[in-house]
Amino acid sequence: MKQVVIICRREINSFFDSLVAYILLIAFLLLTGYFTWIGGSGDVFFRKQADLVVFFQTALLTLLLFIPAITMKSLAEEKKSGTLELLLTKNVKDGQVVLGKFLAALVMVLIALLFTAVYYISVSRLGNFDHGATLCGYFGLLLLSSSYISIGIFASSITRNQIVAFLIAIFIGICFLFLFGILSNSTSGFLSDVFNTLDLTQHFSSVSKGVIDSKDVIYFLSITGLGLFLSEYVISKRK
Repeated sequence: MKQVVIICRREINSFFDSLVAYILLIAFLLLTGYFTWIGGSGDVFFRKQADLVVFFQTALLTLLLFIPAITMKSLAEEKKSGTLELLLTKNVKDGQVVLGKFLAALVMVLIALLFTAVYYISVSRLGNFDHGATLCGYFGLLLLSSSYISIGIFASSITRNQIVAFLIAIFIGICFLFLFGILSNSTSGFLSDVFNTLDLTQHFSSVSKGVIDSKDVIYFLSITGLGLFLSEYVISKRK
C-alpha cells in the first residue's frame, strides 16, 4: 500500500506542477456553474426548484471531457518517456502503478466536487431542499467518475500518444453514455435488455434521483474493476 500512496502523491504533484490541473478545475466549475445558475431554460431560477438536478446533468457530460484530460497522460506519457519501465524495475507491481494513478485522478475529481459545495449550500437556502437526494447525486458522480477514470487509464495504457488516449477514452465514454441507450431504443427483446443494462445514463439517473440500488452500484464498480484490470494486463504484456 505504501507504493500506491507514493505513486498517487507523485501523480497529484505532477498535476499541480503544470497549469493543466488549474485550467481543468476552472473550466469544470465555470461550465457547471453557468448551466446551474444562469444557463437559461434549465437554471435554478428559471425552473424555480431548489435542487441540483441541472448540475448533475451538466456534470455527467462535463466529466466525460474533464476526466480523459486528466488520465490521458497517466500511462501514455510514462511509456513514451521510458519512465514506466524505470518505475516497474523497482519494487512496484503493475497493479500498484494502475491503482496509484487511479486514486490520484479520483482525488482530482474530489477536489473539483468539493468546490461545488458552494452550489449545495446556496441552493439549499432557496427553498424546500432534498438533502438526501442531493447527497445521493454526489455519490452517483463519484461512482460515475471512477468508471470514467478506469476507462481513461485503460485508454492511456494502450498508446504512447496522449491525444489518442484522450480520444479513445471519450469514444468509449460516449458508447456508454449515448450509444447503448440509442441501441436499446432501436432494438427489442434480449438485445434491447442488454443495451439497456449497459446504458450508463440509466444507472446514473437512478442514483442521482436518490434511489441507490445495488444493481447500479455493481454496474459502476464493474466498469471500474474491468478498466483497471485491463490496464494492468496491458502494461504487464511489456514483459
